[in-house]
Amino acid sequence: MRAIVLTATGGPERLEPADLPRPRPGEGQVLIRAQAVGVSYAETQIRAGTLPFPLPLPTVIGAEAVGEVVEVGAGVDGKLLGSTLVGVTGGLGAYAEYVVLPAAMACPVPDGVAPAEALAVAAPGAIALALLHRARLEGGETVLVEAGTSAVGGHLVRHAKEFGAGHVIATAGSPAKRDRAVELGADTVLDHGTPDWPSGLPDVDVAFESIGGASARQVLDRLTPGTGRLLYYGLLSGEPAAFTAADLMERGVTAIGCSGPGWAGQVFGTHYPEMLARLAAGRSGASIARTLPLEEAAEAHRLLESRTLTGRVLLVP
Repeated sequence: MRAIVLTATGGPERLEPADLPRPRPGEGQVLIRAQAVGVSYAETQIRAGTLPFPLPLPTVIGAEAVGEVVEVGAGVDGKLLGSTLVGVTGGLGAYAEYVVLPAAMACPVPDGVAPAEALAVAAPGAIALALLHRARLEGGETVLVEAGTSAVGGHLVRHAKEFGAGHVIATAGSPAKRDRAVELGADTVLDHGTPDWPSGLPDVDVAFESIGGASARQVLDRLTPGTGRLLYYGLLSGEPAAFTAADLMERGVTAIGCSGPGWAGQVFGTHYPEMLARLAAGRSGASIARTLPLEEAAEAHRLLESRTLTGRVLLVP
């Protein structure tokens, strides 16, 4: 089968087309013939070696795919053969013509939904829903969404008021992205390319923190004393958030880590099908910036690293 192999960490050129044996599904797994593969910014960090991730090299990276089930492993209902599933691999293996998915982390593409649209929305949308449920918004609160046009951030901005936000503040790094954040529903948009951008924040009740680094500490300082919540789910800067437990105690605020196996089980067991149902009902939308052939995975990474896009990048085997 055709696949993209990461030979060593480094630049996009480390992603090399290869011909590999077709994988076989194990117990509880399905094998799909991929119709589209998702590319995420986190995968550019994995490729570069800047995001901590267990990475046996050489390997096929990629976590999201959609396609027709061509083989099922032990313990999986044979009726899935021929159906179209969208799902996640659990970490690796998606940049390929054939992809193994855990059946528990895959869902049927709803009738009337294009497979590519299901792929573009499902994983980031599910993460956004999980974050919004976990935030426990009380109604009328001020919410901060960092990287408000990113794959996850865009869904947070789009749905925050539905969950009770009163005022949505988004950040974005270019004029076009700031315009897009307003289109998605942000009331205020700040340029997170400005080093001291958090100084322009009012008191924030809930912050969805995806940048990390020094700005995360500045955002913490803007949380409403006593009741503020910071949901920490990303490292777009490549650096961990620069705050400590003592910083939380000083303001009496809460930081919630949104990662790990328990978190993933909630995201993909509950909110993944929830987001697909929303998409089918017209209660959410897909934003696809570019679709490229599988062999152009390196170019897909370059596009994401340019930080100029406002939608998903997909690969088509």
